[in-house]
Amino acid sequence: MSTNVWGHAQLGAAKPAYTSSFARFVVMVQKELLELLRSYKLLWVPLVFILLGIMQPVSTYFMPVILEKAGSLPEGTVIEIPTPLGSEVLAQTLQQFGTIGVLVLVLVCMGTVSGERSSGTASLILVKPVSVLSFIGSKWTAMLLLTWGALIVGYFAAWYYTGLLFEEVSFAKMVGSLLIFGLWLSFLVTITILFSALLRSPAAAAFSALGGAVGLTLLAGLFPKQLGWSPGTLSGFASASVTTGIANTSRFGLVIALTIIGIAAAIALSAWVLRRSSAVE
Repeated sequence: MSTNVWGHAQLGAAKPAYTSSFARFVVMVQKELLELLRSYKLLWVPLVFILLGIMQPVSTYFMPVILEKAGSLPEGTVIEIPTPLGSEVLAQTLQQFGTIGVLVLVLVCMGTVSGERSSGTASLILVKPVSVLSFIGSKWTAMLLLTWGALIVGYFAAWYYTGLLFEEVSFAKMVGSLLIFGLWLSFLVTITILFSALLRSPAAAAFSALGGAVGLTLLAGLFPKQLGWSPGTLSGFASASVTTGIANTSRFGLVIALTIIGIAAAIALSAWVLRRSSAVE
């Protein structure tokens, strides 16, 4: 009888510890989301993606009129531009997200850790019963919620206007390309947080993250056979998913697995770097 009582007592003591750790993590995520709300990032970042998503099909549809009204063409010139497929318009939208959208996300994330280290906020938070992994994880979670929210509303806007102006694209194809491209953006956000933990300058973190993103994409395009497993191929897979379909499914599965492993490793490395830095001493 006493053994059962002791066992229940141990379970009762262990449960609050787990619950309190999770509760602190939830509070940290809420804090990060509140800061994003106060800085209006939860508003203007999705608006940027919505604008990018709408501009691509609209500008493509009215491109002949835009060129005609430009005034630099000889009189009597007839402009005939083949009407693109709806899937091609969505692929072009992903390219917009991969340039301007990535730049916006990196600028938003660049001071996530380095800014709080410089201001001393990180040391004030980490002296409390908050683990470094929870500190990094809460920032990563908040940034991913912002990233996926902005991507979803922007890509759905592009999908709607593409169907309105060109032709309807299969919902399944649209969602498939959305998930693949979202994983690529998640990887870039994670890498930005890693550089923000490594470097004290937000500008240096942003430059390093953008350089890494461009390098991965260029190398994957220049050496498709040797670097076909690189996360830099995800944007190409996303475009292929909505247009022609993914041909090499085995390589695609390898890329997905390695990207997820890379994200987990980057989060762990960010926590390790911050734990050994002077910000938590």
